[in-house]
Amino acid sequence: MTMSSALTEDSECYLYTHIITGIASIVGHNDSNAEKEYDPYSSTMVACLFFIMLTFIVSTLSKNYSQVDKLWSITPVIYSWMCITPVIYSWMCITDTRTLIMAILATIWGGRLTYNFYRRGGYEWPPWSGDEDYRWAYVQKGEFMMMLTNPIVWNIFNFVFISFYQMVLLWLIATPSLVAYTMAHSSSKPQDIDCETPHGVYAPYNPIGLDGIATLLFLLFVLMESIADNQQYAFQTEKYRQKNAGEKLTGYYADGFCQSGLYAVLRKPNYAAEQSIWIVFYLFGVASMNGAVENDQAEIYNNKLKLWWNWTALGWILLVSLFYSSGKLTEQITLKKYPLYKRYQKRVGMYIPFVGPFIWKMLGNSGDDNDDANTAKKQT
Repeated sequence: MTMSSALTEDSECYLYTHIITGIASIVGHNDSNAEKEYDPYSSTMVACLFFIMLTFIVSTLSKNYSQVDKLWSITPVIYSWMCITPVIYSWMCITDTRTLIMAILATIWGGRLTYNFYRRGGYEWPPWSGDEDYRWAYVQKGEFMMMLTNPIVWNIFNFVFISFYQMVLLWLIATPSLVAYTMAHSSSKPQDIDCETPHGVYAPYNPIGLDGIATLLFLLFVLMESIADNQQYAFQTEKYRQKNAGEKLTGYYADGFCQSGLYAVLRKPNYAAEQSIWIVFYLFGVASMNGAVENDQAEIYNNKLKLWWNWTALGWILLVSLFYSSGKLTEQITLKKYPLYKRYQKRVGMYIPFVGPFIWKMLGNSGDDNDDANTAKKQT
Protein backbone atom coordinates (compact mmCIF):
# COMPACT_ATOMS: atom_id res chain seq x y z
CA MET A 1 0.00 0.00 0.00
CA THR A 2 1.36 3.43 -0.96
CA MET A 3 1.59 6.39 1.38
CA SER A 4 -1.16 8.39 -0.35
CA SER A 5 -3.69 5.54 -0.30
CA ALA A 6 -2.83 4.79 3.32
CA LEU A 7 -3.47 8.39 4.29
CA THR A 8 -6.79 8.42 2.47
CA GLU A 9 -7.97 5.22 4.13
CA ASP A 10 -6.73 6.44 7.52
CA SER A 11 -8.65 9.69 7.14
CA GLU A 12 -11.87 7.85 6.28
CA CYS A 13 -11.38 5.51 9.25
CA TYR A 14 -10.60 8.48 11.46
CA LEU A 15 -13.81 10.34 10.56
CA TYR A 16 -16.07 7.31 10.97
CA THR A 17 -14.43 6.49 14.30
CA HIS A 18 -15.33 9.93 15.63
CA ILE A 19 -18.98 9.43 14.68
CA ILE A 20 -19.07 6.10 16.51
CA THR A 21 -17.25 7.58 19.50
CA GLY A 22 -19.67 10.51 19.62
CA ILE A 23 -22.72 8.24 19.60
CA ALA A 24 -21.13 5.99 22.23
CA SER A 25 -20.50 8.95 24.54
CA ILE A 26 -24.15 10.01 24.25
CA VAL A 27 -25.46 6.60 25.27
CA GLY A 28 -22.89 6.37 28.06
CA HIS A 29 -20.54 3.74 26.64
CA ASN A 30 -17.39 5.80 26.27
CA ASP A 31 -14.19 5.44 28.27
CA SER A 32 -13.27 7.95 30.97
CA ASN A 33 -10.23 9.32 29.09
CA ALA A 34 -12.33 10.26 26.06
CA GLU A 35 -14.89 11.97 28.29
CA LYS A 36 -12.25 14.38 29.57
CA GLU A 37 -11.68 15.84 26.12
CA TYR A 38 -14.09 18.10 24.29
CA ASP A 39 -15.88 16.15 21.57
CA PRO A 40 -17.85 18.29 19.09
CA TYR A 41 -19.38 15.14 17.58
CA SER A 42 -21.24 14.14 20.74
CA SER A 43 -21.82 17.79 21.76
CA THR A 44 -23.52 18.73 18.49
CA MET A 45 -25.49 15.48 18.50
CA VAL A 46 -26.80 16.22 21.99
CA ALA A 47 -27.75 19.74 20.88
CA CYS A 48 -29.55 18.26 17.86
CA LEU A 49 -31.51 15.84 20.07
CA PHE A 50 -32.51 18.76 22.30
CA PHE A 51 -33.81 20.75 19.32
CA ILE A 52 -35.71 17.70 18.03
CA MET A 53 -37.59 17.30 21.31
CA LEU A 54 -38.08 21.06 21.70
CA THR A 55 -39.65 21.53 18.28
CA PHE A 56 -41.84 18.45 18.60
CA ILE A 57 -43.19 19.35 22.05
CA VAL A 58 -43.75 23.02 21.24
CA SER A 59 -45.40 22.32 17.87
CA THR A 60 -47.67 19.66 19.40
CA LEU A 61 -48.81 21.97 22.21
CA SER A 62 -49.11 25.16 20.14
CA LYS A 63 -50.46 23.52 16.94
CA ASN A 64 -48.01 25.75 15.06
CA TYR A 65 -45.87 23.42 12.96
CA SER A 66 -43.31 26.00 11.84
CA GLN A 67 -41.13 25.65 14.94
CA VAL A 68 -38.32 24.11 12.87
CA ASP A 69 -38.53 27.11 10.53
CA LYS A 70 -37.82 29.41 13.49
CA LEU A 71 -34.59 27.50 14.16
CA TRP A 72 -33.60 26.79 10.54
CA SER A 73 -31.21 29.72 10.36
CA ILE A 74 -29.95 29.32 13.93
CA THR A 75 -28.97 25.70 14.61
CA PRO A 76 -26.32 25.31 11.84
CA VAL A 77 -24.66 28.47 13.19
CA ILE A 78 -24.56 26.97 16.69
CA TYR A 79 -23.10 23.71 15.40
CA SER A 80 -20.41 25.56 13.43
CA TRP A 81 -19.28 27.56 16.45
CA MET A 82 -19.16 24.35 18.49
CA CYS A 83 -16.49 23.12 16.04
CA ILE A 84 -14.00 25.96 16.45
CA THR A 85 -10.62 24.26 16.77
CA PRO A 86 -7.85 25.31 19.16
CA VAL A 87 -4.64 24.13 17.50
CA ILE A 88 -2.10 23.41 20.24
CA TYR A 89 1.58 23.98 19.62
CA SER A 90 4.47 23.50 22.04
CA TRP A 91 4.23 27.00 23.46
CA MET A 92 0.87 28.47 22.44
CA CYS A 93 -2.72 27.70 21.49
CA ILE A 94 -4.31 29.40 18.48
CA THR A 95 -7.58 28.94 16.63
CA ASP A 96 -7.59 27.02 13.36
CA THR A 97 -8.42 29.53 10.63
CA ARG A 98 -10.66 27.24 8.58
CA THR A 99 -13.10 26.30 11.36
CA LEU A 100 -13.27 29.95 12.44
CA ILE A 101 -14.00 31.19 8.91
CA MET A 102 -16.63 28.47 8.46
CA ALA A 103 -18.37 29.62 11.64
CA ILE A 104 -18.24 33.27 10.55
CA LEU A 105 -19.68 32.43 7.13
CA ALA A 106 -22.46 30.36 8.71
CA THR A 107 -23.23 33.32 10.99
CA ILE A 108 -23.49 35.70 8.01
CA TRP A 109 -25.89 33.28 6.33
CA GLY A 110 -27.89 32.72 9.52
CA GLY A 111 -28.11 36.37 10.50
CA ARG A 112 -29.49 37.42 7.14
CA LEU A 113 -31.97 34.54 6.93
CA THR A 114 -33.15 35.11 10.51
CA TYR A 115 -33.86 38.77 9.71
CA ASN A 116 -35.77 37.80 6.57
CA PHE A 117 -37.88 35.32 8.54
CA TYR A 118 -38.53 37.99 11.19
CA ARG A 119 -39.75 40.66 8.76
CA ARG A 120 -42.15 38.15 7.21
CA GLY A 121 -43.80 37.63 10.61
CA GLY A 122 -42.10 34.37 11.56
CA TYR A 123 -41.06 35.56 15.03
CA GLU A 124 -43.61 36.94 17.47
CA TRP A 125 -44.25 36.88 21.19
CA PRO A 126 -44.79 34.38 22.73
CA PRO A 127 -41.97 32.64 20.78
CA TRP A 128 -44.05 29.61 19.77
CA SER A 129 -46.50 31.84 17.88
CA GLY A 130 -45.87 33.67 14.60
CA ASP A 131 -46.90 32.88 11.05
CA GLU A 132 -47.06 29.21 10.14
CA ASP A 133 -45.86 27.96 6.76
CA TYR A 134 -49.06 27.79 4.69
CA ARG A 135 -47.97 24.44 3.23
CA TRP A 136 -48.47 22.59 6.52
CA ALA A 137 -52.20 23.38 6.44
CA TYR A 138 -52.44 21.84 2.96
CA VAL A 139 -50.47 18.77 4.03
CA GLN A 140 -52.55 18.34 7.19
CA LYS A 141 -55.74 18.47 5.12
CA GLY A 142 -54.56 15.50 3.06
CA GLU A 143 -53.35 17.36 -0.04
CA PHE A 144 -50.11 15.38 0.10
CA MET A 145 -51.38 12.10 1.64
CA MET A 146 -54.94 11.47 2.80
CA MET A 147 -53.75 9.40 5.75
CA LEU A 148 -52.25 12.56 7.29
CA THR A 149 -55.77 13.77 8.10
CA ASN A 150 -55.77 11.18 10.91
CA PRO A 151 -54.64 12.98 14.12
CA ILE A 152 -52.50 10.04 15.28
CA VAL A 153 -50.78 9.70 11.90
CA TRP A 154 -50.26 13.47 11.81
CA ASN A 155 -48.52 13.46 15.21
CA ILE A 156 -46.25 10.65 14.02
CA PHE A 157 -45.51 12.65 10.87
CA ASN A 158 -44.82 15.71 13.01
CA PHE A 159 -42.22 13.84 15.04
CA VAL A 160 -40.60 11.73 12.32
CA PHE A 161 -40.43 14.25 9.47
CA ILE A 162 -41.09 17.79 10.68
CA SER A 163 -39.07 17.58 13.89
CA PHE A 164 -36.64 14.64 13.69
CA TYR A 165 -35.77 14.50 9.99
CA GLN A 166 -35.46 18.24 9.44
CA MET A 167 -33.43 18.80 12.60
CA VAL A 168 -31.05 15.97 11.72
CA LEU A 169 -30.77 17.50 8.24
CA LEU A 170 -29.78 20.86 9.76
CA TRP A 171 -27.11 19.05 11.76
CA LEU A 172 -25.87 17.21 8.67
CA ILE A 173 -25.43 20.31 6.52
CA ALA A 174 -23.17 21.77 9.23
CA THR A 175 -21.06 18.61 9.65
CA PRO A 176 -18.30 19.72 7.25
CA SER A 177 -17.24 21.78 10.28
CA LEU A 178 -16.75 18.49 12.13
CA VAL A 179 -14.49 17.22 9.34
CA ALA A 180 -12.47 20.44 9.42
CA TYR A 181 -12.26 20.17 13.22
CA THR A 182 -11.09 16.55 13.01
CA MET A 183 -8.36 17.32 10.49
CA ALA A 184 -7.09 20.38 12.38
CA HIS A 185 -7.21 18.69 15.77
CA SER A 186 -5.45 15.56 14.53
CA SER A 187 -2.56 17.61 13.17
CA SER A 188 -1.53 18.80 16.63
CA LYS A 189 -2.84 16.24 19.09
CA PRO A 190 -3.11 12.53 18.18
CA GLN A 191 -6.20 10.67 19.35
CA ASP A 192 -6.23 7.18 20.86
CA ILE A 193 -8.31 5.42 18.22
CA ASP A 194 -8.28 2.11 16.39
CA CYS A 195 -6.78 3.48 13.18
CA GLU A 196 -3.74 5.59 12.53
CA THR A 197 -4.09 9.34 13.05
CA PRO A 198 -3.80 10.97 9.60
CA HIS A 199 -1.21 13.63 10.45
CA GLY A 200 -0.30 14.11 6.79
CA VAL A 201 -3.90 14.72 5.74
CA TYR A 202 -4.47 18.10 7.32
CA ALA A 203 -4.01 21.12 5.04
CA PRO A 204 -4.33 24.67 6.50
CA TYR A 205 -6.83 27.21 5.12
CA ASN A 206 -5.65 28.26 1.67
CA PRO A 207 -7.08 31.61 0.50
CA ILE A 208 -5.88 31.02 -3.08
CA GLY A 209 -6.98 27.39 -3.20
CA LEU A 210 -10.23 25.50 -2.66
CA ASP A 211 -10.89 27.34 0.63
CA GLY A 212 -10.73 30.72 -1.07
CA ILE A 213 -12.98 29.56 -3.91
CA ALA A 214 -15.50 28.13 -1.43
CA THR A 215 -15.48 31.36 0.60
CA LEU A 216 -16.18 33.54 -2.44
CA LEU A 217 -18.90 31.21 -3.74
CA PHE A 218 -20.53 31.02 -0.31
CA LEU A 219 -20.72 34.82 -0.08
CA LEU A 220 -21.92 35.06 -3.69
CA PHE A 221 -24.81 32.66 -3.06
CA VAL A 222 -25.71 34.44 0.20
CA LEU A 223 -25.88 37.67 -1.83
CA MET A 224 -28.02 35.95 -4.46
CA GLU A 225 -30.39 34.61 -1.79
CA SER A 226 -30.60 38.06 -0.20
CA ILE A 227 -31.41 39.77 -3.51
CA ALA A 228 -34.06 37.15 -4.33
CA ASP A 229 -35.69 37.44 -0.89
CA ASN A 230 -35.72 41.24 -1.14
CA GLN A 231 -37.27 41.13 -4.61
CA GLN A 232 -39.97 38.72 -3.44
CA TYR A 233 -40.64 40.77 -0.30
CA ALA A 234 -40.90 44.02 -2.27
CA PHE A 235 -43.23 42.41 -4.81
CA GLN A 236 -45.59 40.90 -2.23
CA THR A 237 -45.61 44.09 -0.15
CA GLU A 238 -46.56 46.22 -3.15
CA LYS A 239 -49.14 43.69 -4.38
CA TYR A 240 -50.98 43.65 -1.07
CA ARG A 241 -50.68 47.43 -0.75
CA GLN A 242 -52.47 47.81 -4.08
CA LYS A 243 -55.10 45.23 -3.14
CA ASN A 244 -55.78 46.80 0.26
CA ALA A 245 -56.00 50.25 -1.36
CA GLY A 246 -58.57 48.95 -3.84
CA GLU A 247 -56.33 49.67 -6.81
CA LYS A 248 -56.60 47.71 -10.04
CA LEU A 249 -53.80 45.15 -10.37
CA THR A 250 -51.96 45.06 -13.69
CA GLY A 251 -48.99 43.21 -15.18
CA TYR A 252 -47.20 40.80 -12.87
CA TYR A 253 -49.28 42.03 -9.92
CA ALA A 254 -52.39 40.85 -11.75
CA ASP A 255 -50.73 37.48 -12.38
CA GLY A 256 -50.16 37.28 -8.63
CA PHE A 257 -46.52 36.16 -8.50
CA CYS A 258 -43.09 37.73 -9.00
CA GLN A 259 -41.53 37.25 -12.45
CA SER A 260 -38.95 40.04 -12.61
CA GLY A 261 -35.34 40.34 -11.47
CA LEU A 262 -33.85 36.99 -10.52
CA TYR A 263 -37.33 35.50 -10.84
CA ALA A 264 -37.11 36.09 -14.59
CA VAL A 265 -34.25 33.57 -14.67
CA LEU A 266 -35.35 31.08 -11.97
CA ARG A 267 -38.75 30.40 -10.44
CA LYS A 268 -37.16 29.93 -7.02
CA PRO A 269 -33.79 31.71 -7.02
CA ASN A 270 -33.68 32.01 -3.22
CA TYR A 271 -34.09 28.26 -2.78
CA ALA A 272 -31.55 27.58 -5.53
CA ALA A 273 -29.08 29.78 -3.66
CA GLU A 274 -29.85 28.05 -0.35
CA GLN A 275 -28.98 24.65 -1.78
CA SER A 276 -25.83 26.02 -3.41
CA ILE A 277 -24.69 27.56 -0.12
CA TRP A 278 -24.52 24.21 1.62
CA ILE A 279 -23.00 22.39 -1.35
CA VAL A 280 -20.21 24.99 -1.23
CA PHE A 281 -19.94 24.65 2.57
CA TYR A 282 -19.15 20.97 2.01
CA LEU A 283 -16.06 22.01 0.05
CA PHE A 284 -14.39 23.27 3.23
CA GLY A 285 -14.40 19.73 4.59
CA VAL A 286 -12.88 18.53 1.33
CA ALA A 287 -10.22 21.25 1.51
CA SER A 288 -9.27 20.22 5.04
CA MET A 289 -8.38 16.73 3.75
CA ASN A 290 -6.79 17.89 0.53
CA GLY A 291 -3.19 17.48 1.70
CA ALA A 292 -3.47 13.70 1.77
CA VAL A 293 -1.84 13.03 -1.55
CA GLU A 294 1.67 14.40 -1.68
CA ASN A 295 3.52 11.33 -2.94
CA ASP A 296 3.21 8.57 -5.53
CA GLN A 297 2.07 10.32 -8.71
CA ALA A 298 0.51 7.11 -10.03
CA GLU A 299 -2.20 7.18 -7.34
CA ILE A 300 -2.71 10.90 -6.90
CA TYR A 301 -5.69 11.04 -9.26
CA ASN A 302 -7.65 8.20 -7.63
CA ASN A 303 -6.99 9.39 -4.10
CA LYS A 304 -7.88 12.98 -4.94
CA LEU A 305 -11.26 11.71 -6.10
CA LYS A 306 -11.70 9.86 -2.80
CA LEU A 307 -10.91 13.01 -0.85
CA TRP A 308 -13.69 14.85 -2.69
CA TRP A 309 -16.18 12.50 -1.09
CA ASN A 310 -16.93 11.93 2.59
CA TRP A 311 -19.99 11.11 4.66
CA THR A 312 -20.93 14.78 5.24
CA ALA A 313 -22.05 14.97 1.58
CA LEU A 314 -25.23 13.31 2.85
CA GLY A 315 -26.23 16.72 4.22
CA TRP A 316 -26.41 18.63 0.95
CA ILE A 317 -27.77 15.59 -0.91
CA LEU A 318 -30.72 15.32 1.49
CA LEU A 319 -31.18 19.10 1.41
CA VAL A 320 -31.43 19.09 -2.39
CA SER A 321 -33.92 16.20 -2.18
CA LEU A 322 -36.01 18.09 0.37
CA PHE A 323 -36.10 21.25 -1.72
CA TYR A 324 -37.04 19.25 -4.80
CA SER A 325 -40.02 17.68 -3.02
CA SER A 326 -41.12 20.84 -1.20
CA GLY A 327 -40.71 22.85 -4.40
CA LYS A 328 -43.06 20.51 -6.23
CA LEU A 329 -45.63 20.78 -3.42
CA THR A 330 -45.35 24.58 -3.38
CA GLU A 331 -45.92 24.77 -7.12
CA GLN A 332 -48.98 22.51 -6.93
CA ILE A 333 -50.49 24.94 -4.43
CA THR A 334 -49.43 27.97 -6.50
CA LEU A 335 -51.03 26.55 -9.66
CA LYS A 336 -54.38 26.30 -7.86
CA LYS A 337 -54.14 29.95 -6.79
CA TYR A 338 -52.68 31.39 -9.99
CA PRO A 339 -53.60 29.59 -13.27
CA LEU A 340 -51.11 31.72 -15.25
CA TYR A 341 -48.29 30.15 -13.26
CA LYS A 342 -48.32 27.25 -15.70
CA ARG A 343 -47.16 29.58 -18.47
CA TYR A 344 -44.38 30.80 -16.17
CA GLN A 345 -43.30 27.19 -15.52
CA LYS A 346 -42.86 26.58 -19.24
CA ARG A 347 -40.78 29.71 -19.63
CA VAL A 348 -38.53 29.66 -16.55
CA GLY A 349 -36.67 26.83 -14.79
CA MET A 350 -37.25 26.16 -11.09
CA TYR A 351 -33.70 25.75 -9.75
CA ILE A 352 -31.64 25.61 -12.96
CA PRO A 353 -32.17 28.16 -15.78
CA PHE A 354 -33.57 27.00 -19.10
CA VAL A 355 -30.59 27.58 -21.41
CA GLY A 356 -32.40 29.17 -24.37
CA PRO A 357 -34.51 31.74 -22.46
CA PHE A 358 -31.58 32.47 -20.14
CA ILE A 359 -29.26 33.40 -23.04
CA TRP A 360 -32.08 35.41 -24.63
CA LYS A 361 -32.49 37.46 -21.47
CA MET A 362 -28.74 37.91 -21.04
CA LEU A 363 -28.75 39.52 -24.51
CA GLY A 364 -31.22 42.08 -23.20
CA ASN A 365 -34.31 40.64 -24.85
CA SER A 366 -37.59 39.68 -23.24
CA GLY A 367 -40.37 37.45 -24.40
CA ASP A 368 -42.73 38.73 -21.74
CA ASP A 369 -44.01 41.87 -23.45
CA ASN A 370 -46.73 40.15 -25.47
CA ASP A 371 -47.64 37.98 -22.50
CA ASP A 372 -48.00 41.06 -20.31
CA ALA A 373 -50.21 42.71 -22.91
CA ASN A 374 -52.41 39.61 -23.10
CA THR A 375 -52.57 39.47 -19.33
CA ALA A 376 -53.64 43.10 -19.17
CA LYS A 377 -56.40 42.45 -21.73
CA LYS A 378 -57.68 39.54 -19.68
CA GLN A 379 -57.89 41.75 -16.60
CA THR A 380 -60.00 44.42 -18.37
